[in-house]
Amino acid sequence: QVQLVGSGGGLVQAGGSLRLSCAASGNTFRINVIGWYRQAPGQQREWVAAIESGGSTNYADFVKGRFTISRGSAKNTVYLQMSSLKPEYTAVYYCYCNTGSTYWGQGTQVTVSS
Repeated sequence: QVQLVGSGGGLVQAGGSLRLSCAASGNTFRINVIGWYRQAPGQQREWVAAIESGGSTNYADFVKGRFTISRGSAKNTVYLQMSSLKPEYTAVYYCYCNTGSTYWGQGTQVTVSS
């Protein structure tokens, strides 16, 4: 079992930045991939970015150059630095991880005003 706690969302103006955090606990040694999905109102959840246990990172095309995923000095914390935000990035952002099973954090709201 892995527990994930996502945080860092909020209200920001277009062009601004936010940093989301995801703190993992439990059997974290089993984590192969950890990252983020988002879900905008009335839309399906979509994948945003992920970092693999070896450090490789991957991004959805719509965030490349704007978002950066990284591990913190606290080994079990992952950050999503979001820059140059646009109103269409408004969504609930969920951190997730995969150990063979998939675990989800509770979601953090990001609202980008125009």
